[in-house]
Amino acid sequence: MTVELLRGMLAWSAVLNMGILLWWFLFLTLAHDWVYKMHSKFYNIQREQFDAIHYAGMTFYKICIFTFFITPYLALRIIT
Repeated sequence: MTVELLRGMLAWSAVLNMGILLWWFLFLTLAHDWVYKMHSKFYNIQREQFDAIHYAGMTFYKICIFTFFITPYLALRIIT
């Protein structure tokens, strides 16, 4: 695997994962009541807990994207 191929893979993976994160955010923002209603059928959860769990999940996902895709991509861009 060449550095250029790895750099391209990291870039496209970052773009794809940021798209998933954006979809998650938009879906939760625009269809919040429906998503909450679906989850509350399976779990006894309050709205505040539901929001906290989702926003913490989005934060963790974003940190993982930066740690595993964007930072290595930028490091490869700097060294080559």
